[in-house]
Amino acid sequence: MTSPQDPPHGTPDAPLLTVRGEAELEVDPEIARIGITVTARGRDRRTTLDDLTRRNTTALDLIKSYGDAIENLSTGAISLTPELTHRGRGERIRTHHGTVHLTAELNDFTALGELTTRLADLDLTRIDGPTWELRPTSPVHRKARQQAVREAVQRAKEYAEALDTTVATLLELADTGTTGARPRSAFDRHAVRFSMAAAETETAAPEPLDLEPQRIHVRAEVSARFTMNPPTL
Repeated sequence: MTSPQDPPHGTPDAPLLTVRGEAELEVDPEIARIGITVTARGRDRRTTLDDLTRRNTTALDLIKSYGDAIENLSTGAISLTPELTHRGRGERIRTHHGTVHLTAELNDFTALGELTTRLADLDLTRIDGPTWELRPTSPVHRKARQQAVREAVQRAKEYAEALDTTVATLLELADTGTTGARPRSAFDRHAVRFSMAAAETETAAPEPLDLEPQRIHVRAEVSARFTMNPPTL
């Protein structure tokens, strides 16, 4: 940071040099996230709720059976909504519609295709995803930031060299943004979306989907201000 005695715009004895440093890395994802929506529908409220509870438990048990491959599992919004008939007078309920939204994060991409397919084979279950991400604590973020700083220093030296002088002092270093940790927004329009209802008769387990991880672009940018030794022009 600048101190009160530092010139805000530089002086002939201490010319100011402001540069930007950038870095962009392309890396493999660390986790995959899928969204699971379990649905139940029926004329009777209690029966609908019981069906929703049973299907939610089945989905949770299936996900948890993958053990350490599941990095995080959480339940989102839950709803049980009565739908009124459009005919006749009064408040007559036509059906009840219930949903539970789950989110699972996996660190084992080999298990991902199998789990996704098995979930989609459950009754009235929808899958959204996967989205490919880095962990917030991933060392890739640090590597990108450090590379951006080195780029700023190198760029400043090159400008000073063009004036036949050298960089003297660092006055300020500002982080202007790290972006691109996700290749796409969660469950975007390009993500795989499908829903299956299990057949009433016994069938063979579906073949696992072959899901190829999408590489992630991580970008970091800094702004730096230096003073230079006075050049001879």
